[in-house]
Amino acid sequence: MSLAFVFPGQGSQSVGMLNALAAHYPQIQATYAEASATLGYDLWALVEKGPEETLNQTQKTQPAMLAAGVAVWRVWCAEGGALPSMMAGHSLGEYTALTCAGAIDFADALNLVADRGRFMQEAVPAGRGAMAAILGLDDAQVTQVCIQAAEGDVLSPVNFNCPGQVVVAGTANAVARALDQAKAMGAKRAVLLPVSVPSHCALMQPAATRMAERLQKIKITSPKIAILHNAEMRSESQPEAIMRALVRQITAPVRWVEIIEKMAATGVEKLIECGPGKVLTGLNKRIAKTTTTFAVYDQPSLAHALAHTQIAAAATIPGI
Repeated sequence: MSLAFVFPGQGSQSVGMLNALAAHYPQIQATYAEASATLGYDLWALVEKGPEETLNQTQKTQPAMLAAGVAVWRVWCAEGGALPSMMAGHSLGEYTALTCAGAIDFADALNLVADRGRFMQEAVPAGRGAMAAILGLDDAQVTQVCIQAAEGDVLSPVNFNCPGQVVVAGTANAVARALDQAKAMGAKRAVLLPVSVPSHCALMQPAATRMAERLQKIKITSPKIAILHNAEMRSESQPEAIMRALVRQITAPVRWVEIIEKMAATGVEKLIECGPGKVLTGLNKRIAKTTTTFAVYDQPSLAHALAHTQIAAAATIPGI
């Protein structure tokens, strides 16, 4: 049996996330204490108590979610959980995967994603960009919606989340036209998402340029577990190739359907979402219906996943 781990990105955060695990496992608060010391503010207090509008600020959300994934991973390893054969992360979650696989130091990753969030926010003035979810159309139909609604503006599919669920991003006016066009084409739902940054589209190029420079300042090593990257859907072992993948994913779509399909095709039978909530688990069930999926976010879900994946003795990967 082959096991894989996936890590969520923005959108899975909530005030109070991981409180249930923190009540039983000291690794949760210890990880956030480490993050707080690195970032210079109390990240756990923000996660535990809010306010929600601050937690949802991109430059705060990204380190909060990265710390959440790392914290749950540390609990998993401490409890003797089996190590996966591969990992992937949805957008920001790719950084979490690389951290848990030992490719990026935890402190470096925290500062890196805080800057990533800031670069993304500063790339597009507030109100100029938008994102929307389109449900009930296939990928080709959503692509056609974007072509017809763009009218010279930036607009493209950016998250291929699962069959029948695609997120588009671009200028606010173009996204508004896409909502109307999708409904006219027969979409079951077409809704504006409550985000301030139009991620993974061409409007993010200034952020990608800044991230390329920022990534040169940290040490990246070969991951100890294979990571399937968002844009390429393949694993990279060389630091320079990993850097290029991280830069490219800022303006390239997240090809989540193909990532999960590739995991299933390579023999992954069990898939664990590591972090708060179960957003990815819902998507994964619709993509790979023969793969058994788990979400680890509280004590019962952890116990359930551990009981059904005990295939080998595990050891904590050093350096995180």
